[in-house]
Amino acid sequence: MADAEEALAPGSGLVTGRRAVARAALNDAALDARSALLREGPRLDSAAAAMPRRSVLIVAIERTDVPNLLRPALDEIARTRHEVTVAVAPAGDRGKFENLDALLGRQDIAKHDWLLVLDDDVELPRRFLDRFLFCCERFGLKLAQPAHCHRSHAAWPVTRRRADVVRMTRFVEIGPVTAFRNDTFATVVPFPPLRMGWGLDAHWAAVAREHGWPVGVVDATPIRHGLRRTGSGYPHADAVAEARTFLADRPHITRDEAAQTVAAFRRW
Repeated sequence: MADAEEALAPGSGLVTGRRAVARAALNDAALDARSALLREGPRLDSAAAAMPRRSVLIVAIERTDVPNLLRPALDEIARTRHEVTVAVAPAGDRGKFENLDALLGRQDIAKHDWLLVLDDDVELPRRFLDRFLFCCERFGLKLAQPAHCHRSHAAWPVTRRRADVVRMTRFVEIGPVTAFRNDTFATVVPFPPLRMGWGLDAHWAAVAREHGWPVGVVDATPIRHGLRRTGSGYPHADAVAEARTFLADRPHITRDEAAQTVAAFRRW
C-alpha cells in the first residue's frame, strides 16, 4: 500500500501570472481550433442524439457566502435530452462529503443510470451533458470526469485537456465534476464522512482497479475551474491531515500511478 503523502496531488495547479495565463489561453485556442476544424462538436452531437436517454442524478453543494457558478452550470445541464434530477444543498458548517451523503440519503439513487457530483465553481461547455455521457458510455467508463481546460485550476496534470476525445486513466479526481455509473453505487456510496476529501480519489482508483472498472477523462468536454483558488475554503494542513488519517488503513494508488494514461482515443 502506498504512503499517504505519495497519494496527494503534486501541486495546486493554479494558473496565475501574465505569462502562464497567456500560455494557457493559447493552448486552449489551439485545441478549440483543432476541434472546430474536425467538426468534433457537431459530430458528437449527432452521435449523442442516437444513444438511449438516461436518468442522471446531479448533486451539488453550494457555498452561499461567496460568488458561485452553480446556476449557469445547472442551466447548461438543463439543455440535455436526458432525464435529470437535481439536488442542491447549502454548504453550511459541514464538509463536502458530509453534505453529499446527507443529500444522497434523501434520494432514490438506485433508479438513476448516472450520478454526477458537481462543484459550484465550475464553468461547463455548451451541450456538456449529452456529449459527456455519450463519451463515457461509448468507452465503457464507470468513473469519469471532464478534462480541465488549460486556463483551469487543475491540481492533477493528467486531467488537463489534450488533443483526444477520451483517455483511459487510472484516476479521476474528487471534483469539480465527477461521474459514477450505476453499477458503482453500491461500492462508493455513501461517501466517507470527510470534510475536504483529499485522498479519496486515490482510494477510488484502487477500488476501481480491484473491481476492474474502466476509469477515464473526457477531453472532448473541457471545463474551466477558476472562479476561486483551489482549496480556498479550508486550511491546507487540515486537508493533508484528514487524508493521512483516511488513507492509513485503506488501499490507494500513488501520485505516479495517478499520472498514467492507459490509452488515448481520438475517434469514437
